[in-house]
Amino acid sequence: MAGDSSMRLGSARPLVSQGVTRPSLRARTVARGLDPASRKAGPGRGPSRVEAPMSSPAVCVGIDVSKATLDLALRPTGERWTLANDEAAIQALVHDLRPRVPSLIVLEATGGFEHAVVAALAAAGLPVVVANPRQVRDFARATGQLAKTDAIDAQVLALFAERVRPEPRPLPDAAAQALDALLTRRRQLLDMLVAEKNRLGFARPVVRRGITQHIRWLERRLGDVDHELGQMIEQSPVWRAKDDLLQSVPGVGPVLSRTLLGELPELGQLNRKQIAALVGVAPLARDSGTLRGKRLVWGGRAPIRTVLYMSALVAARHNPVLRAFYLRLRAAGKPAKVALTACMRKLLTILNAMVRSNTHWQHVHAAG
Repeated sequence: MAGDSSMRLGSARPLVSQGVTRPSLRARTVARGLDPASRKAGPGRGPSRVEAPMSSPAVCVGIDVSKATLDLALRPTGERWTLANDEAAIQALVHDLRPRVPSLIVLEATGGFEHAVVAALAAAGLPVVVANPRQVRDFARATGQLAKTDAIDAQVLALFAERVRPEPRPLPDAAAQALDALLTRRRQLLDMLVAEKNRLGFARPVVRRGITQHIRWLERRLGDVDHELGQMIEQSPVWRAKDDLLQSVPGVGPVLSRTLLGELPELGQLNRKQIAALVGVAPLARDSGTLRGKRLVWGGRAPIRTVLYMSALVAARHNPVLRAFYLRLRAAGKPAKVALTACMRKLLTILNAMVRSNTHWQHVHAAG
């Protein structure tokens, strides 16, 4: 990697797990003549110098995940090797990493191929972070690494762990993962439904019937997914209580409530600035050159932001607190979209405070 000699492809021996034994740390140390036990006093020499013990540097691990393989890179040692992405190899990886006591392990979200290794590492008590691929790629470009291979990606992830130090967060349990999978499937069905309805407007008669049948099937399947989401929440007393609390707010319906339950487990655990930044509704400065005072929102969790926008649109009309807030901003000259974005942020912070204090809307509104 540019500017870092330990990231060059030729700086470390390729280490492959299949049939190749990786040299131990002591073996490499002895080969370099750095082992303290090999420093003996020779003839005519005084006693061997005793050096103060030094703490070993923190080990950071980057794992590039694909469907068939796991490419690993360690910092600062520069070790690299490849494993199969299967149960036996993952268990061997956990057994190999545990004695190294890594300070951080970073992987990218790959659409599901990383689930097995992340679950195994987390179950072993190792600090693991699933990073946003866009953030990692921007980091690679910033360090001058434009090439992209599995081995290079693993080294970039290890360097990202060493330099950026993303904070590990608790992983969702099996029920939360199932809820998130249903919510993801619901979004996919909605996207397909919108696409098919758009095609129907320009379709020729020969294909119109097939598109219409597909639209009806998608609508039935969407109803089935909504029913499954409702059943899953009803079966959990904790989720049912939290769902009732969230839907007590005028403007918050089942879609936003379920989305927050499945995709924002941090709700109620962060302060208002942190939760707004996490979702992507916090105003960010873009002051540069002659551009001054303009604030934009971007990043964060787009699926939550999309649903939150529709709820804020309803709340700005029917929620007395948000309606007064929206009208005050409009009277101050704010554009409609700016005022709606501010309503999104205010609605999110209200929900965050309600979940943290376990207080329903009626009590919040009465106190206000």
